Amino acid sequence: MPMIGQTAPQFTAPAVVDGGEFKDIRLADYKGKWTVLFFYPLDFTFVCPTELTQFREALPQFKDLGAEVIGCSVDSVHSHRKWIKDDLEDLGYPLIGDITKRVSRDFGVLLEDAGIATRGTFIIDPEGVVQYMGIHNLSVGRDAGEILRVLQGLQSGELCGAGWKPGDKHVSA
Repeated sequence: MPMIGQTAPQFTAPAVVDGGEFKDIRLADYKGKWTVLFFYPLDFTFVCPTELTQFREALPQFKDLGAEVIGCSVDSVHSHRKWIKDDLEDLGYPLIGDITKRVSRDFGVLLEDAGIATRGTFIIDPEGVVQYMGIHNLSVGRDAGEILRVLQGLQSGELCGAGWKPGDKHVSA
């Protein structure tokens, strides 16, 4: 499992991009950019679509911050494509099909007994170093707005107190 301040585990994995195309993506391709990598349990479930669509709605804000978003679950890319086509519509960011569970395992979010990933979120800086990680229980969805706030705080390079938002004063050392 990666730790804060360590290089993120590298991977090459199949993904659904551009609303239905299959493409292998590599984390190394995102070097030089901030990357938000989030894991979710399964396609066609109840909480997961609320997260995926919220990240889609916030995608322009992530892009304005120079950040890329990548989703990942243990489902196949074929399942992802069907779910996007039937229920979600284009997301604007890739969904990794981690059927080998290697990416989920390498990031420490795989629930081995259940065979699914929990709700893990990682913010990786342009040098490929993990700067944030959060893991939620399966029953509680994460909030893309909070991930944006943390990204903005990290990018500020300053000390950011609880509840800090852009425009607020930073904490003095």
